[in-house]
Order: sequence, then structure tokens, then C-alpha cells
Amino acid sequence: MRAVIQRVTGARIAIDHARQEEIGKGLVVLVGIEAADGLEDIAWLSGKISRLRIFPDPDNVMNLSVTDVGGEVMIVSQFTLHASTKKGNRPSYIRAAPPEKAIPVYEKFIERMEQDTGRRVVTGEFGAYMQIDLINDGPVTIFIDTRNRE
Repeated sequence: MRAVIQRVTGARIAIDHARQEEIGKGLVVLVGIEAADGLEDIAWLSGKISRLRIFPDPDNVMNLSVTDVGGEVMIVSQFTLHASTKKGNRPSYIRAAPPEKAIPVYEKFIERMEQDTGRRVVTGEFGAYMQIDLINDGPVTIFIDTRNRE
């Protein structure tokens, strides 16, 4: 699993030009799933994100997690995180899991994030056209790949 985590002061998502949801202070997590990803990846990534100390403490040091600050989380599926640009100019997405594999992993990841943060998670819709407006706070943007465990 790959994730791009952005600390935000707020974010709004529109799905297929209609349904809209939003969060305040918290994290927007774009997540890409590979065919080999499973429960171990879900647990590790959710735990890492929910405990990631990237919010400022009273001394303005990044020392608090999203749960410490009572922040919200938005998770959006993003198969393009597995783009390969090795050949030519048109990216290949062959490493991204097909929907029948990716959807259950995506749904379990959302459930696990809700457990780990103790809050409802706002989500996109797998495979839908989405537009996300966000205000990146800092800016703070972090990339995590469960294959590297860093």
C-alpha cells in the first residue's frame, strides 16, 4: 500500500459532481493498493498514520498525532500512486490492484483507521470521479509505502 498523507486545516470532496463531504483540521490520505497488499499492510499503515506526530504542540514542535489533536481524517482511493513511468510518457498502472482485490482492502483500511483514531472517517468513492479541495497546513506532505516500512 502506498499513501500520501497531507496535514490540512480543512478539505472538501465532491464525488461525481454531486455528493460532498468535508473535514476540518486533520489529514487527507490518498491510498493506492497493490494486489499483494493484505491485513498486515492495513494494520501497519493505519497504525503508522494514526500515530504520526505531525501536528504542532504548544511549543510549535511537530509532536502530536491526529488523535492527540482530535483531528479528522479523509481517505481517498488513488490507484495512480502505483503509476510506472519507466517506459514512454503514458503511465502504466499494472501494479495497482484490480477493483475486486482493491475494494475490500480499501474498505478494511477505512474500518481500521476508524478504530485506530476513534472517529468516523470521511471517504471518497472507489472508482468514482472526485474533486478534492484542501488547504495543506505547513505544508506537510508525507509519502509512505508499506513495502519499505519507513
